[in-house]
Amino acid sequence: MTRDGIDDEAPTPEQARRQVEHYGLDVDPQAVLVAVRLISAGARVGRAAEAHFARFGLSTGRYRLLADLEDHGGEKSPSHLAVDLGVSRATVTGLLDGLEREGLIARRPSTEDGRGTVAVLTARGSQRLRDMAPEHFGRLEAMVGGLSVEERAVFLDLLARVVRGSTALTTD
Repeated sequence: MTRDGIDDEAPTPEQARRQVEHYGLDVDPQAVLVAVRLISAGARVGRAAEAHFARFGLSTGRYRLLADLEDHGGEKSPSHLAVDLGVSRATVTGLLDGLEREGLIARRPSTEDGRGTVAVLTARGSQRLRDMAPEHFGRLEAMVGGLSVEERAVFLDLLARVVRGSTALTTD
């Protein structure tokens, strides 16, 4: 890691400029640098999040699913979970299987659609979220503790714009 906290492998401004020139591209090297460093930072934060959630016997995906259930009255269909979490139905099924084995969720037939099921947050699952909340939210606050309230507001705006722009990586 370098002094500024960015991965050693992340390009420097000079490296980004040289790469753009090498390929004869008409793109802003600073824009490329920001995007590459954001991708690198996202991967680093993702790895840290997985280590964080492992302390509580969870993964990021399993936590997000439990929190989403809690936020929606403790039950939701797998298809709605998949849409709201931005993952495939197969991913949700795998997450639910593991959480059910641990007794953190249960499945029951849907009252709205007799053919379907809903995932239900159990008392044990709710307790897991409650038990981890002080440390979890304290660590999240510490993660951005170097930013002022104003900087966090600007960051949220910038992050939303970058996320909207991320479709540039996936559209044909």
